[in-house]
Order: sequence, then C-alpha cells, then structure tokens
Amino acid sequence: MKTHVLSASIAPTATMSNATFLRQVSLFDCLGDPELEALAELTFSRTFDRSQFIILAEESGDTLFIIRSGQVKVSLIHEDGKEFILSLLEEGEVFGELSLLDDRPRSANVTAMMKTELMMLKRSDFLRLVERVPQIAISLLEELASRLRRTDDQVEGLALLDVHHRVAKTLLRMAEDGGQTSPEGILIRRRPTHQQLANMSGTTRETVTRALKQLQDEGYIRISGRQILILADSTD
Repeated sequence: MKTHVLSASIAPTATMSNATFLRQVSLFDCLGDPELEALAELTFSRTFDRSQFIILAEESGDTLFIIRSGQVKVSLIHEDGKEFILSLLEEGEVFGELSLLDDRPRSANVTAMMKTELMMLKRSDFLRLVERVPQIAISLLEELASRLRRTDDQVEGLALLDVHHRVAKTLLRMAEDGGQTSPEGILIRRRPTHQQLANMSGTTRETVTRALKQLQDEGYIRISGRQILILADSTD
C-alpha cells in the first residue's frame, strides 16, 4: 500500500475481542471458533481519520479490509472531477475483496467518512485460509454477486429513471442495506449529506433538496436532522 495507508495510526484495542467481532461478519460465518481465533491472529488494525484516503483507484493492493467501526465511502472520480458514490459501508462490512482474487489494481477509491477503525488481512493469509475452509470462497462469491447486482441496479436507475425517482431509489437501497425497522417504517439513522446523495444518484445537490422535500410533503418520508424515516405505507 502507499504512504497514505502506512501513515495511518495503529488502532487502539477495543473492548470486544477481534475473534468475537469477526464472528459477526457474514463473510466469516462459516468458520468455527478455532478458525476465527486463528483468523484474528492474522489480522492487524489501523485507524483512519475523517476524509483520509484508504484506497486509491488503480493502485496495487493485496489486502482485505473489514470495518471494525466507522463508515467508508466507495467512489469513482470522473476525468472532469465529478464523483459518483458506489456505496457507503459501515461496521461489519468488507471491501478490497477483488484484489484478493485477481491480484490486479484497485477498481475504486475508498475514503473514511469519519474516524474509522479497520481490520486488515493480507492476500497470502486469506488464500491459505481458503485452502483450509473452502466455504469462505463461496461466501466471498456471494458478496461479490450481491455488489454486482447493486451496481447493475444503479446503472439501470441512471439510464431509465428521472432524478426524483433516482433519489427515492437511493434511499430505498440505503434502507435495505442498513436501515432499522420500526412500527412506523424503516429508519436511516445516518443519512448522507445532500451532496453525497447527489453523488449516489447522479444528480445535483439542489435537485436532491427538492426531491427530499417533495417526498416529505407527499408523506413518503419524515426527516429529522440526519435521520430519515421511510414511512411504512410508502414501502408497500
């Protein structure tokens, strides 16, 4: 990795053990306790500050990243400087998995959205683990298939939907990925800024502001600070 990774500070020891945390990561739910303990011994942790690059597109990479705490943004930057956000990932999610399989350069930028602690696993250690527990390879393929479907869905939305529907679909995708279900609907606790929503929906910040107001006026959502509640009747 390049200097922006090496300059990150070593993460402090958390209350929950690494093995206990890894038990909650879906990619490793096929592992038994001995394998999880062995895996935890192979990982190392680093903390990245808000807005710090973790990965740059086209750089070489041989590391899998697991989010211990915080949030990261996966994005592409066009030649004209415009950003398109592919996804926002939070605790328990992984990224950098493509380089584990093909040993090719990174395909996107990843940036810390807040102070973020990552557990990291080198490609050589991961491949040895796959040899011992082949089920991990299947779990990784399932994760890749899920992300490919999400990307296809984003491309379809950009091509076929008007901007207001793209914003609405982005909110529904966020609710599906990490929303909390309540009697009133699905709560997105930490919504992106209007500019970030614009970069996820392929539109402008002003359009997102108008779209959110329209959705709220029509009774589809309720906004309170950084939280958005997608009302139950609107998801039917």
